Amino acid sequence: MSKTSEKFEKRRLRSSNFTVVISISLVLFLLGIFGLIIINAQSYAEYIKRELKLEAFFRNEYDAKQQDKEIENQANYIDSLKTQHVFIESTKYISKEDASKIAKQELGIDDTSLFEENIYPASVQITLKPDYVDPSKIDSIKSIIQRNPIIDEVVNDDQLMVQVYNSIDKITFWLMAFAGVFLFIVIILINNSLRLKIYAKRFSIKTMQLVGARRRFIIAPFLLESAVLGLIGATIAILILGGLWYYFANTVNYTLWNDKYTFLIILLIALGMIIAVLSTLFASWRYLRLKTDQLY
Repeated sequence: MSKTSEKFEKRRLRSSNFTVVISISLVLFLLGIFGLIIINAQSYAEYIKRELKLEAFFRNEYDAKQQDKEIENQANYIDSLKTQHVFIESTKYISKEDASKIAKQELGIDDTSLFEENIYPASVQITLKPDYVDPSKIDSIKSIIQRNPIIDEVVNDDQLMVQVYNSIDKITFWLMAFAGVFLFIVIILINNSLRLKIYAKRFSIKTMQLVGARRRFIIAPFLLESAVLGLIGATIAILILGGLWYYFANTVNYTLWNDKYTFLIILLIALGMIIAVLSTLFASWRYLRLKTDQLY
């Protein structure tokens, strides 16, 4: 009879552990998907910000004899932009010839007689770092770039920049808000799964306490077991998430890996273990404080 009871207890324990692991895996997997959405939304937002370029036009007041000197001054200025200003990520020089070709393409004109002279000034396209693509910072950046006397004008599409920035800001805000709500739901679900597991062992906890075992001695094995279950659940979630991401990235030829994915993996493992341990700690402590007749 005792052997049958022991087998039943072990089977119930395995079933309880399996349920907890599956619950942790499921909620962390869903949280991981949400994390991937946020990471890639941020990457796409940075890509869009890099497309909002400034264009600095050089003065077109030099004659042909000064052309070499003009080009040298422009090259020196571009080099100084890269080294002296932290807000600049990259620059691209557009010569007068290139500017004329671009104008022909945009206007749909093939007749070269209209472009006998290089009437368009040379310029430099400036890509800002994403953190500096902010309507409140653009005017001061433009004034800094325009301080050099060889620069005639610095232009950008202010209206488009404001619209894009505001849209990105709203999307990021709501994504982070949903992430916070979803994290709260994850904590609740993992906590409930482990509370049910501890509830099934409440009599064993109280029995050890009645025979003189210290609270720390009673709780320690449960905490260790919960940490292991949290680690296993997080590992399963990461493996499934990684497999799906590998398939998706290869299907659409998307970037397979970056440093933010490493942070997401560490976050999922930490959340799985920390939430599991804290939930077990609070649930175990609750039953240790109850009287025997309150366990029923």
